[in-house]
Amino acid sequence: MRLPEITPEELTGGGREVYEALRSGPRSSATADLSVKSIVGPYGVWVRAPAIGGPTQALGAAVRFAGGLPETVKEAAICTVGAHYQSKFEFAAHERLARTAGIEQRHLDALREGRPAEFTGQEAIAHRVAAELLESHRMSDETYADAVAEFGAEGVIELVTTVGYYCLISLTLNAFEIPLPPEWEDPFGDET
Repeated sequence: MRLPEITPEELTGGGREVYEALRSGPRSSATADLSVKSIVGPYGVWVRAPAIGGPTQALGAAVRFAGGLPETVKEAAICTVGAHYQSKFEFAAHERLARTAGIEQRHLDALREGRPAEFTGQEAIAHRVAAELLESHRMSDETYADAVAEFGAEGVIELVTTVGYYCLISLTLNAFEIPLPPEWEDPFGDET
């Protein structure tokens, strides 16, 4: 961990405002999102840079809670991103949410282990969109057409934004070497 732990009591000014926005926003009812209560994960970084942290957490709230994509679609994309970056905190947090949403463990295991994830239906399209953007920084015409046919233009915009947002989170977590909470299992072991 490259930044010292920070408690809510240590926050002042803009950092306190970012923390309060996290606590009072849609994440406050997401019991699986333990990071808001203890200022761990990316939030522990962003409360220290409120000019960036405030808008970033607001974008995250919109991505997670305001869009129209099904949870399984978002989680397939998010876990694809977390596995790509081997972002321990991100993958561990969203693996739980993905299972709760209905994604089968075998698909999550494949992502974690770097094997092809054999998603089907909407989740397969979300995974393809994410994987292509991560690997080639573009989307093939075929994948784009499939995504628009399944989710509509607005849904594809939400999906691409989800991928981009979770790239930001994964890079933030990796750059600052944010540790897992002690009770969480490391999804990648000592590989990263």
